Amino acid sequence: MRVKTLLMASAIAACPLVAQAQWLPPQGGQPIAGLYVGLEGGANFLMDETVKSVGAAKTTDKLQANTGALGVATVGWGFGNGLRAEVEFDYRTNNLGNVKTPTGAIAASGKEQKYGPMVNIAYDFNGLTPWVVPYLGAGVGYQWAKDRETTSTTAVLLNGNPGSFAYQAIAGLAVPLPQVPGLAVTLEYRFMGMAGNRNYSTTAGTAVVDNDYNHSVLLGIRYAFGAPPPPAPVIPVAEVGAKTFLVFFDWDRADLTARSTGIIQDAASYSQGAHYTRIDVDGNTDTSGTPSYNQGLSERRARVVAGQLVADGVPQSAIQMHAYGDTHLLVPTGPNVREPQNRRVDIVYH
Repeated sequence: MRVKTLLMASAIAACPLVAQAQWLPPQGGQPIAGLYVGLEGGANFLMDETVKSVGAAKTTDKLQANTGALGVATVGWGFGNGLRAEVEFDYRTNNLGNVKTPTGAIAASGKEQKYGPMVNIAYDFNGLTPWVVPYLGAGVGYQWAKDRETTSTTAVLLNGNPGSFAYQAIAGLAVPLPQVPGLAVTLEYRFMGMAGNRNYSTTAGTAVVDNDYNHSVLLGIRYAFGAPPPPAPVIPVAEVGAKTFLVFFDWDRADLTARSTGIIQDAASYSQGAHYTRIDVDGNTDTSGTPSYNQGLSERRARVVAGQLVADGVPQSAIQMHAYGDTHLLVPTGPNVREPQNRRVDIVYH
C-alpha cells in the first residue's frame, strides 16, 4: 500500500503543471541540444541484503529495509539528436527494520545510506507524441553504502562505509512545459545495483554483505539551457484575403487521390470566373524525414498538382510553383512528427 500511495502522490504533484501545459503549443518533439540540469526526488526500495559471513561463521541472514527516500542532482549535455550524456550525484537512505535468520526475524534499528557519482547515457524518443517524451538510459559509477549503529536487541551488527562499482538502468517520461522553453517535468523508474561484497565491522568480527539492489521511483524537473521558444503559429493565406484550396497527401506520397483530384477540379473551376494575377502552387511536407528529402517530396507534390490544374484548363503561364519542404507548417510540431495537415499543397489565387 505504501508503494501505491507514493506513486499516487507523485502523479498528483505533477498534475497542475501538466494541466497548464495542455493549453500551449506542444514542444515534445524538440530534442535537447546543449547544457541541461535536473533535480529529482522520490522513494527507494532496498531489496533484502544477504549477510554471507560474520567472522569465520557462514550465514544466510538477510537484512530487511523499510521504504526510504532518495535525491538525484544531474548535469548533462544533449547532442540535438535525442542522445544525452550526464553526470549525477545521488543519495539514498533506508531504515533497516529486521534481520531475517533461519530461526526467525530479529528486530533491528539503524539505517543504510548510499551516495556517490554516476555517469549516464540516455536516449529521448522525440516525436512519438508532442506532449510526452519517453526515454531510456543506463549508467555506471561508484557508490558508498554506509551502515551505522545497526543494532538488534543484543548487539551491534554492522558498522562501516565500504564502497564499490555501481550500475543502473533508467526508464522515464518527460513532460515539456511550453510556458518556460526548456523546462520539463520528469517521472522515472531506476534500478541500481552495487557489484561485489562489502565488509563491515561487527562485535563478532568482519561481516561480509552482498547483493545491494535498489528500485526507485522519482519525480523531478529538468531545464535545458538555450531551448528555442515555441514556434509561432502559421497564418494560412486564406485568413488574409486570398482564395486558397488545400490538397492533402498521404504520408510519404505524392500521388493524387480521388478526393484531392476533386479539390483540384474545384480550384480550376474557380479560376474561370475569378479575377487574379497569379496562382501559387506551394508544396509542403510534415517534419518526418530529413530536410533534404522533404524538400524533394514537396517539389513532387507541387509538380503533380500544377500538372493536374493545367489538365483541368488552368493556363500554365498563370501558375508559379514553390516547394517549402517542412518549413511552412500549418500545424506547428517538432521534428519527426507525422502531421496529416502539414502534408499538403496550397493552391492560392492572388
